This record gives sequence, structure tokens and C-alpha cells, in this order.
Amino acid sequence: MKLINRNQFSLFLLFLVFISGCKTATDNELPHLEVSQLEQAYEENKEAAITHRRFKHADLQPLIEKHANSFKVEELGKSVEGKSIFSLDWGNGPTKVMLWSQMHGNESTATMALFDLFNFLEASGDGFDELRTTLKENLHIKFIPMINPDGSDKFQRRNALDIDLNRDAISQISPEAIILKGARDSFEPEFGFNLHDQQIYYNVVNTPQQVTISVLAPGYNYERDVNDVRAKAMQIIVGMDKVLQQVIPNGVGKYDDSFEPRAFGDNIQKWGTSTILIESGGYVGDPEKQYIRKLNFMIILNALEQIATKGYEQFTTEQYFSIPDNDLQMVDLKIEEMNVEVEGKTFPVDLSIRRGETNAEDTYYVTGSVVDLGDMQVYFGFEEKDASGLTYAEGKVFETPFENLSEITSEKAYELLREGFLAVKVKNATAGDLHNLPILVLQSTETFPSGWKTGSKTNFYLSDGTELKYAVVNGYWIDLANPKDQLFKQVIY
Repeated sequence: MKLINRNQFSLFLLFLVFISGCKTATDNELPHLEVSQLEQAYEENKEAAITHRRFKHADLQPLIEKHANSFKVEELGKSVEGKSIFSLDWGNGPTKVMLWSQMHGNESTATMALFDLFNFLEASGDGFDELRTTLKENLHIKFIPMINPDGSDKFQRRNALDIDLNRDAISQISPEAIILKGARDSFEPEFGFNLHDQQIYYNVVNTPQQVTISVLAPGYNYERDVNDVRAKAMQIIVGMDKVLQQVIPNGVGKYDDSFEPRAFGDNIQKWGTSTILIESGGYVGDPEKQYIRKLNFMIILNALEQIATKGYEQFTTEQYFSIPDNDLQMVDLKIEEMNVEVEGKTFPVDLSIRRGETNAEDTYYVTGSVVDLGDMQVYFGFEEKDASGLTYAEGKVFETPFENLSEITSEKAYELLREGFLAVKVKNATAGDLHNLPILVLQSTETFPSGWKTGSKTNFYLSDGTELKYAVVNGYWIDLANPKDQLFKQVIY
């Protein structure tokens, strides 16, 4: 038998140690989460009690209490109006992560996703236990699901002091801002997730592609420098983008990183927490943002797995900067080459129209208005209509009042629209109540606003000179010959 010398034996032992170490690392390595896994995790853990985006502070309290056995629930303080602001802690690992949502009261998409995530984290026996163990042993996570409960109950951006909390990181005027700053300072998270909603009108710059999710690793100074703290946020965003590109291709945009010295995201980045901004925008056919809720769940869970396994280290800041910028160029309706008559002369103009939401108890109605006109080539419409050869025309009020709203069917409304009536009067109705008819309903007034100039309410017809071809009712485009099914959210005037 051939003997080996001491040096050869030492090398052989080193080789065995190396092989053993490699095997252990491979065995313990959590596989990258596939989109199908993230979707499965969401579908199995979606919080059934939340079905729309206009929930209240009180709606969340029993859901928070439901998780008290699996999470450490703590009241951090109270809002201006005395509503409790809670945090939920989970995990016992060394890396601290903090997520806060609904700093702006009407930005609730991520809040829904957090409660779906709570269900996932306390579940078991579904094939995800290894992932939960990895998260629990490596992370200590603090969730603050609703920072601005007063604004949330009114579904408004600002708090009860009419202060934008995201501009109160330094002055600390609002109790809610003090609570958030105090939570960050006492917890000292290495990573932070600043969760918001944005307007539905964001697009990938200079393209008609709507941005469903915007991302940002906020700048921490006016020079927009990239240090190690900000770089880690960028790397995590790259991982999230890779998930999103599989489900909403080209639907991700990057916010401008100009430094805002009053903002929480910018300052938390400055204070040493790698901060990731997620902004939920719009998705066609998803007015209550339930699909975008799912996307939030998927990318947040993916990001937590990246942090727990340090998987984000494979990505680069160059990949972050290659994510396209977003812009605000989308409108609900763009009408091109519509003729308008002024001083006996005809001019072809483009109109860009948006339908703004107005709160009405637990829901809302919309009012369309012209945001710009002239040459609108820099705008992109969810609907774009060529009005060449068509001329703006005013509508009328049907003079014979209806007794009740129930007398007016959609078919009757379309019949009246074809006859040139954009509005009807109803005796037994209450101004401010909502309806879903494709026509204006009047109770307390004899007229309705209309026009084509900037700021005008968009209630008018387009005529070919002999026949009314289309109606625009509160920004909704209606083909009078072949009206399509669409959801009208209108108010009685």
C-alpha cells in the first residue's frame, strides 16, 4: 500500500473540510423564491376581512388583535385625534427591518399587503416552513401598518392637523411624526421600507406604459451620493424589480432621487437605515388595487428573503440605475383633433382629461376635467380617441323631471343621450347621493357645468355636423351607437 506523507495528508484533510463546507452551504441555502411560490403564498394567506382600499382604523384593530399570539403587539402612541398607533414585531434574528405604511391616509395598498403577510408569517405546514425559519432566525421585523389613522379614516393624504407627515421628519410637529421617528431611533433598523401609493397617472418616461409600482432608494444629500447604506437599498430594489418584470413587464418606474430635506425616507436613509420606497400606482381594471396589493405582498416577501439570506448582494447599483424613470404623462382620456369654434373660426385641439376622485363616505365619485389642451403629444391616454372631423357641441337638460332615480334605466339614459340630453332632473333624490348611470342627474340645480378649456368639467358631445356621435360625461367616453359596459361613479347634483 502506498503511504502518503504528512503534507499530503494535511492537504487531503483540508480538501475534505472544503468539500464538507460546500455541501453544508448548499444544503442550507434557501432556493430563490419563484414567482409561482410568491403567488401561492399570497393566495393562501390573503386577509379575507379586507376587500377594498377604503378601510378604517377600527377595521384593523381586530385584525391586529388576531395576531397578538404570534407577534409582539405594542401601542407606540396616539394620533392627533387619539387613535392608537400600533407596531407588530416578529422574528428573533440579528438583522432588524422596519416597515411602515399609510403615512398618507389615502395610501392604503401596502397596508392590505402587510396583513396578508402577517397571515403568512404565522402559518405553518404549507411548504413554506423552511422560509419562515430562515426569516425568523435571521430577521427581527417591526411593522407599523397605519401611521396616520386620522387621515385614513377620512381617506385623505394629510393628518388631522392638515400636515403632510412626509414633510415633518425634522420639525416633528405632529404626534404621528414623533412616533415614527421614535420607533426608528429606538429600534435602529438596518433596513426600512417606506410604503406609499402614487397617482395612477405615472408612466415609464416618454412611453404609454403605465407604472404600476414605482421604486426609489432615496437620496440622503443634495449631491445624491451613494454610500454603503443607500447602495444596499438599491440592490434590494433590483431584486424586487426582477420579480415584477415577470408579472408586470415594463410596469416599474424609478422616482427622481432629488433630496427632500423634510421627508422621512430621505432622512431615514441619512440616519443610517437602508431605505426602500415602494409606491403603488395603477393597473387597468383594478380600481380597488387588489392586484397591486398582491404585487406588494410578493415583492416585500421577496425582499425579506433577500435580506435574510443576503441574496441582494448579487445585484449592483448599475442595475438599479438601469430601471427606467417614471413621469406623470398619463390621462384617463385623450381626444385628438376635436374642432372647437371661437369667434366664428374653427380650431382643431387635443384634450387631455383626468377623472378626479371625491370621497363620499366609504366610497367615491369622479369628476372629469380638462388638465391641458392644444398639442397633447406628450400625454398618453388610457383611452385615446381620434375626433378628426368632429366638433364640440353642448348638451341639454331633459326638462320633464322623473319622480325617482329608479325610473331611469341605463337603456333610458342612453336613449336620452342620443337625443342630445346630457342631464336629467329627479324630484325625489338627494344631492350628494351616488349613482351609476351614464348620464348626469340633477336635483338641486337646473344646469350642469361643461366646457373644453383647461379646468372645465367635461360634459359635452362630439358631432359630425348632422348627428351626435359621441358623448363625454364626467370624463367618460360614450359611443352613442355602440356604448360599452363601464363602471360609472357619479354624484347627484
